[in-house]
Amino acid sequence: MNEGLAQRIASVRERIALAGRNPDDVVIVAVTKGFGAETCRAAVEAGLRVLGENRVHEAKLKMDAVPDAEWHLIGHLQTNKVRQAAGRFALIQSVDSVRLAAELAHADANQAVLLEVNVARESQKSGVDPDKALEVVTAVSSLLPLKGLMAMGPSQGDPAPSFTDLRQLRDEAEQRLGKSLPVLSMGMSGDFEAALKAGSTMLRLGQALFGPRPS
Repeated sequence: MNEGLAQRIASVRERIALAGRNPDDVVIVAVTKGFGAETCRAAVEAGLRVLGENRVHEAKLKMDAVPDAEWHLIGHLQTNKVRQAAGRFALIQSVDSVRLAAELAHADANQAVLLEVNVARESQKSGVDPDKALEVVTAVSSLLPLKGLMAMGPSQGDPAPSFTDLRQLRDEAEQRLGKSLPVLSMGMSGDFEAALKAGSTMLRLGQALFGPRPS
């Protein structure tokens, strides 16, 4: 496991460089959904300090076993899970409404977040409508420490336009707020080169690091 993981990490870093970016400037979030604590520990030992989980319950079980990782919540957060999530994650990447931000602020006003934007405009995806994103950015940033934006690429087709749209939204949001939003979390195992070329600062990678998820 460790040897194979090291090889995959090296391959990812090489691909980041080939996309024209310095690997040291890009944060890799190792997506450990479906993998056990042993895989999480192996990732940390291999130098992947940031781990991402989709569900609060699964993350909490692993957090106790791997306390020295930086944990991010990258999956949809239901309002009834807010109290379990607030203050437990270094970053909650999936805030997709002012209501959710308000619930998080009530539980822990210091919780750092990203605003998820549905730049692909696909009904099956979570995220704020891009046409409303700047309005929501203003509201969320008044409630919580907003660090940037997050998005998923389209299910089919060229992902580059969606990623470019997110970067442009981030730039407009910075102008509106008058402050930096340094994090652009976009790019997964199947499309991260396109995300890097569009300006991604944070990749969410599962299969590219760990291979197929256990069934």
